[in-house]
Amino acid sequence: MSDNINDKPAGLPAGAGNSQWERTVLEKLVFATVQEQRAHRRWSIFFKIFSLLIVLFALWVFYDYNNMGDTETLGRHTALIDISGTIESEGSGSAAVVIPALDKAFSDSGSVAVVLHINSPGGSPVQAGMIVDEMLRLRKGYPDKPLYVVVDEMCASGGYYIAAAADRIYVNKASVVGSIGVLMDGFGFTGTMEKVGVERRLLTAGENKGFMDPFSPLNEKHKAHAQGMLNEIHQQFIEVVRAGRGKRLKETPDMFSGLYWTGARAVQMGLADDFGTVDSVARDIVKAEDIVDYTQHEGLPERVLKKFGAAMGAGAIKAAVQQAQPSLR
Repeated sequence: MSDNINDKPAGLPAGAGNSQWERTVLEKLVFATVQEQRAHRRWSIFFKIFSLLIVLFALWVFYDYNNMGDTETLGRHTALIDISGTIESEGSGSAAVVIPALDKAFSDSGSVAVVLHINSPGGSPVQAGMIVDEMLRLRKGYPDKPLYVVVDEMCASGGYYIAAAADRIYVNKASVVGSIGVLMDGFGFTGTMEKVGVERRLLTAGENKGFMDPFSPLNEKHKAHAQGMLNEIHQQFIEVVRAGRGKRLKETPDMFSGLYWTGARAVQMGLADDFGTVDSVARDIVKAEDIVDYTQHEGLPERVLKKFGAAMGAGAIKAAVQQAQPSLR
């Protein structure tokens, strides 16, 4: 084919030359246009993704920089750590989040005291126990740096398990405090299965492997074993409260029964020390009004992943596993 598109290809019959030549040229033009559009689309997608990654990275760096900057620029201050929601292996009440924050708050030379701001109905005795162990270790390692708890709406069960290990506990008169007990809950579906004609087929290697299976009749041996576990964990809870509160505790028959009380009643019973807020404790007790938040907040990447549902599968598995676990709530 010559450089001039008006030239006809050689060797074509006289009657078919024009139509054949025009079709060939059109096919080449269409093919070239499609190729160009595909390449443009690919590059467009690439640059959009690349731009999005740059923006996310910039936001991530900015977010972390702001969180780090506060603790590096302030001098004498009150260190604050928030524990909000259920005490579990994820979230602001997990040991993996609270313990690093405690370590950083105590080790900072500018912090005069550490305040745990708790608003929790309770949760895992394991997570609460790990946090308490670290609190006790840090109190021994930094004897001149007091550890206070300020209760918001609620500090019950696992939340109070943590609070009891502090030097002093401050509440609001209407706060909910206590619930010193342990529970293990679940459901039994055997009656429903019989009504709808469903047969349970459970095979195990080990006579107790089907422990507390919700689709099998309740086994008295299993029930007794579960109750023994609950009693043991309950006793651990009681020991932490007694050790933490000491002679301030005015024990009653109902104190360790799982009941909870108002903040005003909790002060009378010795479960709490006085009334106060984070600001009033920092101002009047610590004498350091500048408050620095050491709470490890969820980062941007985690929020993006959760927004698009990346944690849905893990949440379903976690809920199934935790159903039969003891809980301080």
